[in-house]
Amino acid sequence: MRNHQKSFIMLGFMAVALFTSATAQETNKSKPESSLTSAREKIVVNIWPGVAPGSEQWKQPETVIGSVGNQRIMNVSAPTLTAYLPDPSTATGTSVIIAPGGGFVWLSIDSEGHDVAKWLAARGIAAFVLKYRLLQVEGQEPAQVAQSASAALGAVMRNRSLIDEYSKHGIADGIQAIKVVRAHAAEWGISPERVVLTGFSAGAILTSAVVLQSEARPNYAAPIYGGPFNEVPPIPQGLPPIFLAVAQDDASAEPLVTRFYDALKAAGYKPELHVFSAGGHGFGMRKQGKSSDHWIDEFYFWLESLGLTRPTK
Repeated sequence: MRNHQKSFIMLGFMAVALFTSATAQETNKSKPESSLTSAREKIVVNIWPGVAPGSEQWKQPETVIGSVGNQRIMNVSAPTLTAYLPDPSTATGTSVIIAPGGGFVWLSIDSEGHDVAKWLAARGIAAFVLKYRLLQVEGQEPAQVAQSASAALGAVMRNRSLIDEYSKHGIADGIQAIKVVRAHAAEWGISPERVVLTGFSAGAILTSAVVLQSEARPNYAAPIYGGPFNEVPPIPQGLPPIFLAVAQDDASAEPLVTRFYDALKAAGYKPELHVFSAGGHGFGMRKQGKSSDHWIDEFYFWLESLGLTRPTK
C-alpha cells in the first residue's frame, strides 16, 4: 500500500475518534469565548450572493455539536466568512483567511478557526474564519448526523478517490472567499495584495488546491498539517510564498506535507517547512506542552520576515 493511502486511512481513523470524542463532550462545560480589547466586533458575511452554486437542492440543516471552545459544525450549505478586524490603531493591512479541518464532513471551528483568528486580530492582522461547504450527511438529531458523518469518513477510507467529491464545494468556497476579501478591502482596512490563505488538515487540502489553481490565488499560503491528498499535480508558475507546518509524529499528514515541500522545491520554489518533534494530528491552538504549541509563533515570524506584520504605507 502506498504511503499516502496509508496516511489517509490513519487520518480517517483519527477523524472518527475525534468525532466520537466531540459528541461525547457535547454537554460538557467549557471556557467562555475570550474577549479582545484590540479587536472590533465580529462581522459575518455570506460569500455567495443567494444560494451557493451547486448546492441548490441541499436540504439538511446545519448542525453543531460540542460546547463553545470545542464545537464541530456539520452540513454547512451557506458558506460564510466571520471577520475579526483589528483596532485601526494596530491594523497592519494584512489579512488571513482560515479554513478549519474536519475531513470535509465537519469543521473544527474553534481550535482551527476562531481561536486562530482572535490571536491574529490581537496582533493587528485581520482574520476571517471560512465556514465552507461540506459533504451533506443524513440525520434528524445531532447524534444521528455525527453517526452519518463517521460512516462517510469510513467510505472515503475505503475509496480515497471520494476526496475529490467531498472537497469540491469547499475548494470553490475558498476561491470565492479570496474574491470577497479583496472586494471588501477598502471597507475592512486591508490590502488586496496582502491576503494570506491558511488551513488545517482538510482545510490544508483546500488551501493547497486553491493555491495551485489559477483563478484567484492568495498572495501567501500556509497549509498546516496537510497538502495535496492524491498525487501532487504539476506545480505551476507564479505561486506565492508558502509556509508549511506538521508534527513529526503525525503519521497521517507528515508524508503529505513533506511530499508537497519536495515538489515545490523541485519546481524552483523556496517554501518554509517546520517539522515539530511532537504534537500529533490536529493540534491547532490546543496547548499540549509540545513544540507544536508554537506553530503560530513561527507562522507570525514568517509573516514578519515578509513585512506583513508592519502597516502598509
